[in-house]
Amino acid sequence: MSDSQQGHPSDGDEYTPTGPDQVAERTAAIGDEEAEMRAASLRAGLADYELDDEDSALLSGQFDDGEYDGELKLDPVLAIVGRPNVGKSTLVNRILGRREAVVEDTPGVTRDRVMYAATWNGRNFTVVDTGGWEFDAKGIHARVADQAEIAVEMADAVLLVVDATVGITATDEAVVKMLRRAGKPVILVGNKVDDVQLESDAATLWGLGLGQPWPVSAAHGRGVADMLDRVMEVLPEFSTVEGVDRSGGPRRIALIGRPNVGKSSLLNKLAGSERVVVDPMAGTTRDPVDEFIELGDRIWRFVDTAGIRRRQHMAQGADFYASLRTQSALEKAEVAVVLLAVDEVLSEQDVRILQLAIESGRALVLAFNKWDLLDDERRRYLEREIEQDLAHVEWAPRVNISAKTGWHKDRLLPALDTALESWDKRIPTGRLNAFLGELVSAHPHPVRGGKQPRILFGTQASSRPPKFVLFTTGFLDPGYRRFITRRLRETFGFEGSPIEVSMRVREKRGKNK
Repeated sequence: MSDSQQGHPSDGDEYTPTGPDQVAERTAAIGDEEAEMRAASLRAGLADYELDDEDSALLSGQFDDGEYDGELKLDPVLAIVGRPNVGKSTLVNRILGRREAVVEDTPGVTRDRVMYAATWNGRNFTVVDTGGWEFDAKGIHARVADQAEIAVEMADAVLLVVDATVGITATDEAVVKMLRRAGKPVILVGNKVDDVQLESDAATLWGLGLGQPWPVSAAHGRGVADMLDRVMEVLPEFSTVEGVDRSGGPRRIALIGRPNVGKSSLLNKLAGSERVVVDPMAGTTRDPVDEFIELGDRIWRFVDTAGIRRRQHMAQGADFYASLRTQSALEKAEVAVVLLAVDEVLSEQDVRILQLAIESGRALVLAFNKWDLLDDERRRYLEREIEQDLAHVEWAPRVNISAKTGWHKDRLLPALDTALESWDKRIPTGRLNAFLGELVSAHPHPVRGGKQPRILFGTQASSRPPKFVLFTTGFLDPGYRRFITRRLRETFGFEGSPIEVSMRVREKRGKNK
């Protein structure tokens, strides 16, 4: 059970200590040698507990620092396309094996998350779901095809979902025409085949000329395993759409934010040239490519999704396109700069884009743009908005800038450095356990039902982002885990990086025998 930094208040409030303490000072006063000896003794004590192979690997010092050379290999991408109400989102949930918030009763409900990580038979892949993005019925088949086209551009293979009980429609044919042009492998799925009697309905889909239709029932799971086996045969090991070379190269930044917030203007100011087309019409950026820019005598790589081409006729899929591009850029980046325009009220879309950045686990910098347009009254309201809507990212460095004039653009560099340094950071095991020992001694976990869970040992499992694993004798309250996370930040820094604290509850050997 993990509780990453963006824990929500619904989990119960954060544990509040009764008074001040000297945890940071006492931790700092413990010498490295003593800290290592204490940690070795705690580590030895774990021998009395039931541990699995994964625990042993973690405890033997295996550490993922996220650094490896060569191309950034991304999981292969499967796009799921089809007209409205054929059950795409239900099928996505079935493939993911969990209920993501992707099924809506209202056709055409816009969502922000478009890409989902999935696994089948030990292989990882990414699902791009175009469900829930369609508009009203006016000219719908063209819009569905546009939407599908955006998704197909970045996919290695396509799952075309058709309602087998309805048969082939004009919209299905429009999508098929587009898929033929795209030239990607297509797996045809006849959905809503809930029993053997309906299999003959799926057979009529041979008429689309896409080869064998796979009859499935997304609602009941029937036929989905066979379909996924076929998907695995078609998908390459890694995505062939677009990789990013990261062999010791420049640090990678994703500049994200809602349309028209000033991303292109900022990029131009940083690059010192009018490289990106800037148009007051929202969402005009097309054919984006990675941009190498020199900041502070170093080259940085501003990643974008060159694999997705925005065509003018695709205006209908603007929201879908923006979300897909945001998620793709985050996947390739190390640090996200979220641009927020201060001359307007922080919108729900701003907060959702920020949430995508947090969920991606990337280092984070908040850039408040158009600061030169701020008057005193707006500033007061803005401070209140930041307090209410951005409290869960108070750990991210904030930079106030004007993308248009370039005012304070030099402040971006120290913020990026701080965030990336935190993201890369590794706390020695001795130092971490010294901190945990002092913290728990000053603020023991509350007793619950006559029991008090103890922290036996802590270790950092990875950096980029930093993840910590605590071996415990029982579940720690979410509020207490958040307290530990906050104090980790206060003691060790981590400004600008999400951090995750998870538990492994372990029992004493022979306890149940």
